[in-house]
Amino acid sequence: MALVRSAAGVYQSGAAADTERLGELMAPCFAEGDVAVLTGGLGVGKTHLTKGVARGLGDGHPVTSPTFALMAVHDGGRIPLFHFDLYRLEHAYELEDTGIYDVLGYEGVCLLEWGEQFQDELTDTYLGVVISRVPDKPEARTIVLEPHGARAEALAASIDDAVVRAKS
Repeated sequence: MALVRSAAGVYQSGAAADTERLGELMAPCFAEGDVAVLTGGLGVGKTHLTKGVARGLGDGHPVTSPTFALMAVHDGGRIPLFHFDLYRLEHAYELEDTGIYDVLGYEGVCLLEWGEQFQDELTDTYLGVVISRVPDKPEARTIVLEPHGARAEALAASIDDAVVRAKS
């Protein structure tokens, strides 16, 4: 199975490589200040999507989940990518120590794994990216874009157009 568009903003990924491909297609659509909140259980592919975004931005450095460092900066591409993993945080006041407020909505693009738990403290304008497993297909995922705010709606439409063009 390859990356398949089921509907506007809804995609089926057959394997990790397909999830990364979606990230590559998303990358040219991102502008400085964009925020994407990556939501899904452990091991669903949030970091694979981020790998694809980094590659699509032109950064060739390895991407791993910054679970213990909380933030990784990938600045070898068109714009900086700030990759946050907020899984280990329990309280909103802990966000201060991550550096998130220094870059969120200002520099590069911010991809936040596990950011949904602190959404009220972060930003009102963001692109939600919800990744879930497909029952009875261990490698397959459903990926849904959920825009919040006008910029996020334009971003989601741009990503959807990129996926459609890639299939042509």
